Amino acid sequence: MSRILLVEDDPDVGESLLGRLERDRHDIRWVTSGGAVIDAIDDDPPDLVILDLGLPDVDGLDVCRSIRRRWSDLPVLVLTARADEIDVVAGLEAGADDYVTKPFRLAELLARINARTRRHADDHLEAGGLHVDVGARRAALDGADIELTTKEFDLLVALMADMGRVVSRQRLMRDVWDERWTGSTKTLDVHISWLRQKLGDDVSAPRFISTVRGVGFRFEP
Repeated sequence: MSRILLVEDDPDVGESLLGRLERDRHDIRWVTSGGAVIDAIDDDPPDLVILDLGLPDVDGLDVCRSIRRRWSDLPVLVLTARADEIDVVAGLEAGADDYVTKPFRLAELLARINARTRRHADDHLEAGGLHVDVGARRAALDGADIELTTKEFDLLVALMADMGRVVSRQRLMRDVWDERWTGSTKTLDVHISWLRQKLGDDVSAPRFISTVRGVGFRFEP
């Protein structure tokens, strides 16, 4: 169960998200103003903040900046009607980790929420002698450090976070490279190959990363 702080002044959106997230077994606290956010985080630190920008008392960007100044590692997902590219850039520069525009597809939003809360909670991932410290961005195999590039590390975390499950090629491209990726996934194959080499993984008899043809990849538990 993840703790989520929802900052949303629209009652229809708030009630809809509250009900659905509770059904997904998240612990939700809902506030309707920017002024209540800092106290809410102090009182009960969440694993994720879902932040509307169009709040009645203060601009959500200022709220995001305040959160980032005090809690550098707290994930913030902006949920807003501001859809222009300049607004997206402003949101990310203010410290948001993700940016979703209204109207939104509920399935996509839930997937992003689950991805953020899962990665925040699973700060240490282990399997078969492989240990990953997500916060420190370090990986070690059988006690020996592995030198990984930024993309290789993010790819490893994305696979290990869903250990035992198939992660689609498209989702890996969105999560590791670009959330709106629609092009070729050839670069994914190249990075998977490099990652396997560094893990000493044999593609014909994988210890860690299996290929599921036509779908994606699975990290073996």
